[in-house]
Amino acid sequence: MRHSRKGRETEREREREMSLKPHLVELLPFAAMVMVESLDVGLTTLSKAAMSKGMSHFVFVVYSNAIATLILLPSAFLFNRTKRPPLTFSLLCKFFLLGLVGITVMQNCVFTGINYSSPTLGSAMSNLVPAFTFLLAAIFRMEKVDFRSSRSRVKIMGTLVSISGALVVTLYKGPPIGSLPVQSPSVSSEDSFPSQSSLFNMLATESNWILGGLFLAIACLSLAICNISQAAILKGYPSELTTVAFYCLFGTIQCTALSLFAERNNLNAWKLNPDIELISVIYSAVLGSAVTFSVQIWCIRKKGPVFVAMFKPMGIAIAALLGAIFLGDTLHVGSVIGAIVIVVGFYGVIWAQSKEEEKGSHGVDQLPSPSCNTPLLQTHAVA
Repeated sequence: MRHSRKGRETEREREREMSLKPHLVELLPFAAMVMVESLDVGLTTLSKAAMSKGMSHFVFVVYSNAIATLILLPSAFLFNRTKRPPLTFSLLCKFFLLGLVGITVMQNCVFTGINYSSPTLGSAMSNLVPAFTFLLAAIFRMEKVDFRSSRSRVKIMGTLVSISGALVVTLYKGPPIGSLPVQSPSVSSEDSFPSQSSLFNMLATESNWILGGLFLAIACLSLAICNISQAAILKGYPSELTTVAFYCLFGTIQCTALSLFAERNNLNAWKLNPDIELISVIYSAVLGSAVTFSVQIWCIRKKGPVFVAMFKPMGIAIAALLGAIFLGDTLHVGSVIGAIVIVVGFYGVIWAQSKEEEKGSHGVDQLPSPSCNTPLLQTHAVA
């Protein structure tokens, strides 16, 4: 009797373990994307600290992607030499375009925007990525849009609300939170008006904030294009590590050419100081590029590009906290209002997306299989 009871208990434990495994596997992409967003916020904070000491963001992008290529490229040929499909010229051209959009344009615009503004603004503007991803998916027929459906209308309205929130963050900085301007009664009426130099500095700061927001918006659009493009490539070439390695290689080559042109009169920009500059470059190469790119493209293959984009709002609170601790950034009213508007619109899109996924999946596995000889995204374009 005791042996039979122990046997039954053992079988029940095995059944419980077997029932838990699928749930744990299903939660793995969620945990992976939470880790990616945390690493991304750490990258923006460290890069801001390095650039505040005078490091060129062009050189920063070159060094970080070059080290990441040295890590990824040998790994791609070592681990995927038997499973990796053959490389073709058209596929290499797709990797070249992927590196142009996902690294050369996106990363340089991100670091330029952060250099003009702050990591908090960068995380707030990154919430545009889901909106841009939805728009591109609708254009290339990866996402069905029916104006008669309430879910489609909610997605469209959520996209517009997200873009409006990003404009609020960019165009309206507002007063700092937690401090109110106090004027001493002994100050004369002449001193109450800002001087010409202070007024000039105020206008310059606001213009830099707007310019930084524009660069970050371009980076968000480039990232959305990169996510959609990766989904299309992975359907015809299901090798995540090889895809990441080659587009990182092409991105390094392109960024090197851009940096040589941008810093042609400043050879000292290529010197890497053994302080926060070296730490930020190594962090960006290992965690910001090699790990993040690999995890993101794996999640795109498993869950689709919209799934990856839906985690961007998490970076707002993390960036605000790290920026206040390490950089002394001040949280402004405009950033909070705009971020709230962005998150409301974004989760409207996600709610409608989840309702549609109950009827059918929108992952990479459901995309039409493009031939390796067809141009990038041509399969999904409107005929």
